[in-house]
Amino acid sequence: MPRLKRYKLDLQHFGGDKTEKPTSKKRGDARKQGQVAKSAELSGSVVLLSALLSLTMFGDYMKERFITLYTDIFQNRMLMEVTTDNVINMFNEYGLQILMLLAPLLIITFVAAVVVNYAEVGFLFTKSGITPKFSKLNPIKGFKNIFSIRSFVEFLKSVFKLLLVGYLVYSALWGQKDSFASLTHVDAEGAYRFAAKMTMNLGVKIGVVLFIMAIFDYIYQKYEHEKSLKMSKQEIKDEYKNMEGDPQIKGKIKAAQRKMAMQRMMQEIPNADVIITNPTHFAVALKYDGSTMEAPQVIAKGQDYVALRIRELAKEHGVMTMENKPLARALFQRTEIGDVVPADLFQAVAEVLAYVYKLKGKRR
Repeated sequence: MPRLKRYKLDLQHFGGDKTEKPTSKKRGDARKQGQVAKSAELSGSVVLLSALLSLTMFGDYMKERFITLYTDIFQNRMLMEVTTDNVINMFNEYGLQILMLLAPLLIITFVAAVVVNYAEVGFLFTKSGITPKFSKLNPIKGFKNIFSIRSFVEFLKSVFKLLLVGYLVYSALWGQKDSFASLTHVDAEGAYRFAAKMTMNLGVKIGVVLFIMAIFDYIYQKYEHEKSLKMSKQEIKDEYKNMEGDPQIKGKIKAAQRKMAMQRMMQEIPNADVIITNPTHFAVALKYDGSTMEAPQVIAKGQDYVALRIRELAKEHGVMTMENKPLARALFQRTEIGDVVPADLFQAVAEVLAYVYKLKGKRR
């Protein structure tokens, strides 16, 4: 029994596998839909670190504002007459004080969040993210999303982050277990300083660890985003058709344009002074009017069948035909319709035109 040969078959040539890099249009469309590589962990860790930075820089300012606000309650508000105007004024004043107290924290974290988001995705505003989509209510699709590889990775990432933060908190508290017993011998100011210092140290450790994790998460999100945008060969072809038009339709349009150009060219044949031929392969029609032209002009040219048609029209309209193989070939190859004769061919063309005018009894 003869042995059968096996051949490898590359399925991507059938357009099914998405193995090609996304086009710029694909990236642009995805960006308009809000589909960008973005890590929520990165912005969260940066906001946490910026909040700790603001507490470090403006901690004393915020402490003084808080003590002033707290003191005012016991000194000025305990015996205040409770009326509508007094209560409104008190809440207005306290609201302003609280806003001034939190202003450094809010401003720094807001600026940090804006900067990190701009660094990730640039300036992006889209309504697609807030537009309701009823397709998201599909229970089958939602079930698939829950048990997808991406969801599993997000679950592992959350568990790992929870375990890591829990370990940092446990190690920080266990490391200060001896200090907790001594808090009974210090005043409120000392206890406040101890709690603030431990909280800041723990916050910085958690923020740095989350920031490092966020960098790896951003790399992963970038990879997943690029993977989701990959296209098949057929998708690239379809996109090209949509952008440039169907090649068959474009071919028909070009054919129609060539036909119209050919008709216009043939209509100029009766106005020619002479047709210079090869004699069978090339034909070039020249026209010259000394009152309006500085040099003879090519008004038509053709090869093979078109050359034959030019000679036939010239014969029908009484236009003289001259055989000059080198000149016909040079004019055909070096000029386009509407061009004047090249300077180095002036002499040869002038001799031909002079001979034609002599036969016709013209003077130019």
